[in-house]
Amino acid sequence: MRTLRVALAQINPTVGDLEGNASKIISYIEKAQKAHAQVVVFPELAITGYPPEDLLLKSQFIEDNLDALRKIQEKITDITAIIGFVDRRDDIYNAAAIIYNKKLIDTYHKMYLPNYGVFDEVRYFQAGTRCPVYKIGDVCIGVNICEDIWYPEGPTRIQALAGAEVIININASPYHIGKGSFRENMLSVRASDTIVIVAYLNTVGGQDELVFDGNSMIIDQNGAVIATGKPFEEDLIIVDLDLEAVAMKRLHAPRRRQEVIKLEKGDVEEVTIPVKKTLRKQKGMPHLPSITYKALEPLEEIYRALVLGTSDYVKKNGFKGVVIGLSGGIDSAIVTSIAVDALGKENVRGLFMPSPYTSIESREDVYNLADNLRIRVIEVPIQSIFQSYLDTLKKEFKDVPADTTEENIQARIRGNILMAFSNKFGWLVLTTGNKSEMSVGYATLYGDMAGGFAVIKDVPKTLVYDLCKWKNSKEGRVVIPGRILWKEPSAELKPDQKDTDTLPSYPVLDPVLKAYIEDDKSFDEILSLGCEAECVQKVVKMVDTSEYKRRQAPPGIKITQRAFGRDRRFPITNKYRGY
Repeated sequence: MRTLRVALAQINPTVGDLEGNASKIISYIEKAQKAHAQVVVFPELAITGYPPEDLLLKSQFIEDNLDALRKIQEKITDITAIIGFVDRRDDIYNAAAIIYNKKLIDTYHKMYLPNYGVFDEVRYFQAGTRCPVYKIGDVCIGVNICEDIWYPEGPTRIQALAGAEVIININASPYHIGKGSFRENMLSVRASDTIVIVAYLNTVGGQDELVFDGNSMIIDQNGAVIATGKPFEEDLIIVDLDLEAVAMKRLHAPRRRQEVIKLEKGDVEEVTIPVKKTLRKQKGMPHLPSITYKALEPLEEIYRALVLGTSDYVKKNGFKGVVIGLSGGIDSAIVTSIAVDALGKENVRGLFMPSPYTSIESREDVYNLADNLRIRVIEVPIQSIFQSYLDTLKKEFKDVPADTTEENIQARIRGNILMAFSNKFGWLVLTTGNKSEMSVGYATLYGDMAGGFAVIKDVPKTLVYDLCKWKNSKEGRVVIPGRILWKEPSAELKPDQKDTDTLPSYPVLDPVLKAYIEDDKSFDEILSLGCEAECVQKVVKMVDTSEYKRRQAPPGIKITQRAFGRDRRFPITNKYRGY
């Protein structure tokens, strides 16, 4: 029986760490060889990390990436390796190197360059123009990159008609809610329509705002998933692919024969990889266990994305630990829980900064949360500092009633103190603002927005509650104190303050925000959802006029299909009103 043992190396590279990425690639090649794999595959731009952005404009960076590839090449013997890198010819290309026995056999250039959402590849790369197939003994494979497989008439179809029995597709496909099932459905259709095995390899890890979820998969010629990689973890997925099953199905596909006839001779180049060993399952090759992982339920998937994004941002940027301003509210509670899971309790500190308006209940909730998570809390009251501000400003403010100015002073005092601890001890400040607040500008510049990384910047408030409930259920104990889950949200910057003094309730607000920000619905379309006109007009105006704040906010993890920043680019100076 003809088989091909393929190893998909689902690795977590770091952008710009060419030496570290190369070392990791070499170590996975060695693991694949020990498992008798005949082909080992690495993600899109595995050598540079993804996305390298304007590093690609540095000529030395391109040359260093090529040097790293050459060093890896010298380590490859008796196995075919497919590795993502940046190629340089007349221009630069998002490329895959096909290497065997220390020789660069061929280079594939990505043909379809995404230029939407978080992707900006047209800015950097030239598109490829050829989609060859590769003969490894009597096995024929096709190689393409990420976006290439999303097009039904793209390289996958052409390579399959030219004889490829396996399509190896390397990716750096970032996570957002719902993408996993959408991606799997597309790959299943592509595999069954072209009668080919699809080996889909995705990178894993956090890179600034992006999280890559892994979840690599192999889908057979019938569209069935036969192997999956771990979600949100590095993995080496090794599978024996049954090529006879592909051949048998093609014998029963007359329509395919007609398509093959239409493919003109010479349309597709065939490149031979001169393997020395037969591609049959050899005696003594270790048995491979079944490797499929149950899909995570939605809340766990989101939580793990946030944990991985936080962990990689902190560790890859060399911080010693993090500090979080604890208020006794739900946002700081979930951020602290995520931080502990990402970094360990010993690397997380809470900073409690009570003001004259901080309630006894909030104090109790802060310390209960800290006890549940076993983290240290540092208490720094701000009352005397606040009073000093008021005394300093008394002369000029004497005839003006108190307003949000005095509220914001408290938030900015706290931001100052957090940054002082960050400077003194090398701790990264994690901010605690959620997407609902950031959308409408319910946050203080240089106050609660001050910090280095915004963990829940793309998480709506109602989803924050769901994540907290899930966390308690998952742990089988109280992690987030119960009162935090039901008490009315408040910034506690003036007596008896509630968020609803300024905003609609979050169950009303969040659907409006999703419709306007993520779905680009018009004012009339949002009204059709059952929202009151006055409410919608107020929310839309708050969103539009708060863009200047969001531009000054720290980066945060993208989990929705439309996050602020990379996804949604809105002018600050803007007179258009759609209501």
